[in-house]
Amino acid sequence: MGADLLEQVRVLDPQGGIDRITDVLIPEPHTLIVDPQPDQIPRSVQHHPAQGQILAPGLVDLHGRSGQPGHEDRETWDSLAAAALGGGFTQLGILPNTRPPLDQAELVSQRCGQSYPVQFHHWGALTLGCQGQQMTELAELAAAGVVGFSDGSPIQDWALVRRILEYGQPLAKPMALWPWNRDLAGTGVARDGVLALRYGLSGVPGLAETLPLAGLLECVAELGTPLHLMRLSTARGVELVAQAKAQGLPITASTTWLHLLHNTEDLASYDPNLRLSPPLGNPEDQHALIAAVASGVIDAIATDHAPYTYEEKTVAFGEAPAGSIGLELILPLLWQTFVAPGHWSALDLWRCLCLNPARILGLVPPSLVTGNGGWVWFDPQRSWPVEAASLRSRSCNTSYLGQTLQGQVLKTVASRSVWVNDGLNSG
Repeated sequence: MGADLLEQVRVLDPQGGIDRITDVLIPEPHTLIVDPQPDQIPRSVQHHPAQGQILAPGLVDLHGRSGQPGHEDRETWDSLAAAALGGGFTQLGILPNTRPPLDQAELVSQRCGQSYPVQFHHWGALTLGCQGQQMTELAELAAAGVVGFSDGSPIQDWALVRRILEYGQPLAKPMALWPWNRDLAGTGVARDGVLALRYGLSGVPGLAETLPLAGLLECVAELGTPLHLMRLSTARGVELVAQAKAQGLPITASTTWLHLLHNTEDLASYDPNLRLSPPLGNPEDQHALIAAVASGVIDAIATDHAPYTYEEKTVAFGEAPAGSIGLELILPLLWQTFVAPGHWSALDLWRCLCLNPARILGLVPPSLVTGNGGWVWFDPQRSWPVEAASLRSRSCNTSYLGQTLQGQVLKTVASRSVWVNDGLNSG
């Protein structure tokens, strides 16, 4: 593979606060020379006019789900890695709720010992079977190599939650909890309000999130254990997190990309791919989440990638399993919706999809300057069709199927692989 010269590409690096247009020489995939001198450019270099295109550190997903092991028909490690690279991700946080769940040290050793084109960072289960009843051997899981601890599902036993925070504190590993009260949520599938009533969908009160969220914040205030709050979805939840941060509590928070792009109004289509848990918020919830990303109250945006087969999702809205794929879609959609119109800066987006997820996971921050974390070459203007044939995930459960998106990853370089878009030299 010969050298490449990206001419007048926009270089982003949130770790260094860099956002500027310059030439970048790529003498070989894992080496970048920003603003090269003429004598550094080989005569045989391939020139790429890159005005309007982006070169930035590889993205880091805070949490998503794998089909393998247990549901290889939904996703395998290989297809998950391919989808990640296609979306510009070089590192993925993987939730432990597989079959079997990642709740034993020997299982952690097996998974962490496998090599894939991207880096998988495995969350270890907080409770046996991710059932929320009995705490796992946290110290053994930590020693085996988990990146942190999370069930990926809500824990309802408050005595257990308190004990987990006590036992986990000296391990110095991130812990992520989802504030969600199953009893209050009941069988609801949409956020409570006029829109849910209009569509005939059973409602979920905002208290299903805010009541346990307030409880978790009280636990952190008492114990001082750092905690990540995942899947924030309500305006009131944003207020509670903002207040806690102002008080100096050691917390971080994230939401999912779909809760930023959609609200209950979009459920008029009854598209089962918009059946999520927590459900999409009402318009005021969505607006609060968007503002919280811009202000820094919300630290990170997760794909919460959840692959399901066609048969599993092709059912009535209320009967569909909750979740959607997202790895290949999140960057173009968030760019066009928030960065292109000027609601967020490009560095804001990279902070939430790269720098802050890495920090929450306890990883070395990705940076073009240091060469850590790989890099992605992204064209915000390039269009592509979202079809089963163009997606690299084994599943295509997304409400964007059949649409044409603007913004496509041209090339992703991870620590172990180089991925180039198949259509890079066409059109």
